[in-house]
Amino acid sequence: MASRIEHRATFPASVADVVAAQSEEAALRARLDEIGGVDAALEHHTVDGDEVRYTLVQGVPADKLPSVAQKFVSGDLMVRREHTWRGAEGTIRAQVDGIPGEITGKTSVEPDGDAGARQVTRGEVTVRIPLVGGKLEGLIAEQVTTLLEREADFTTSWLARS
Repeated sequence: MASRIEHRATFPASVADVVAAQSEEAALRARLDEIGGVDAALEHHTVDGDEVRYTLVQGVPADKLPSVAQKFVSGDLMVRREHTWRGAEGTIRAQVDGIPGEITGKTSVEPDGDAGARQVTRGEVTVRIPLVGGKLEGLIAEQVTTLLEREADFTTSWLARS
C-alpha cells in the first residue's frame, strides 16, 4: 500500500515564471546550493522545445535519519529525482538508494487570481519491504512534503530576486 503525497503552493508570479523557477538550470543550481543536502548535484539538464528534463541528486545525513531507516541504509541516504516538464505540467520519479521502492508524482502550475500561480504536486511513495514498508513510506512521504515546502519557499525568494 502506497503513502500519498499532496502539496500546494501559491506564488506571486505568472505560470511561465514559476515553471522557469522550477526548471531553469540556474534556478536549480541555486536551489541545490541553498537546500540541497549532502553531495547535492544537478546530474543533467536538457531542454527540447517546451520540454525540460533534469536529474537532481540530494542526500540526507545518516545521523538525521529515523532509526527504522538507518537499519536499511548504510551511510547517508541518497535520493535521485528525475523531473520532466512539458509546458506547465511535470512528472517526477525518484529512487532512494538502498530502499526497494520509488516515489512518483505529477505537478502542475496554473493561474491563481490576477497575478499569481498555484503549483499542485500529487504523488505516492511505495516501499517494498515486508512488515516495515508502510512505516518507511510514511516517513519518506513526510520528508518529501517537508522538502516540497522548502523548495516552494526557495521559489518564492528566487522569484522576488528575478
